[in-house]
Amino acid sequence: MPKYIIERDIPGAGKLTAIELQGISQKSCGVLRDMGPRIQWLYSYVTGDKVYCIYIADSEQAIREHAEQGGFPANRIERITTIIDPTTGD
Repeated sequence: MPKYIIERDIPGAGKLTAIELQGISQKSCGVLRDMGPRIQWLYSYVTGDKVYCIYIADSEQAIREHAEQGGFPANRIERITTIIDPTTGD
């Protein structure tokens, strides 16, 4: 299945407490359980006012459904075409 990066505009995201982040994660996982195996959350990066999430999903529409059902913004969704790292230069 394709891999996606989702940019979520969440003002103050970097100041969310561990308890708040846990609640957001629990909500997301509950929606994912209901959606079944067509979508999987791998991890997210939290910055000052944004959260960048990496997902595996069968379509961009599945990402949008997850965001809508969870009440999360999905301001930008991009399909990842290639992953590189420092060893790519070897």
